[in-house]
Amino acid sequence: MPEEVWILLVEDDDDDAELALRALARCELAPRVVRARDGEEALDVLLGRGEAAAGTVPPPALVLLDLKLPKVDGIEVLTRFRADGRGRDVPVVVLTSSMLPADVRACYQAGANSFVVKQVEFAEHARTLREMAAYWLQVNVRP
Repeated sequence: MPEEVWILLVEDDDDDAELALRALARCELAPRVVRARDGEEALDVLLGRGEAAAGTVPPPALVLLDLKLPKVDGIEVLTRFRADGRGRDVPVVVLTSSMLPADVRACYQAGANSFVVKQVEFAEHARTLREMAAYWLQVNVRP
């Protein structure tokens, strides 16, 4: 039986999360999207801790990771996930409003596959999310 394809959306802002969920629901693929509201919750899901440890869930096919998160910031989430064996081959796209060169550099050094600045205009942001999902889930060949 093939593994379930799902996306982890790590986003603390309810409005940004709702926008992302609506955009991803319109994808041809319509993968299941799980939302983590802070960095600690993201690590629980990614590393199988806490409530997420109850079952054996395959890793997500894609992680959309906000940078500025409560409890544990996005760079730390990325660093810990990449340090764990389960995070080696999972594409992680940092999806943020930051355009600081230091943030871009830090994310790539921590192992991000892509750094995308959130679009202000809803239609443009939704199109970007759908194209990212299509690329990472359909075009990209995973190990």
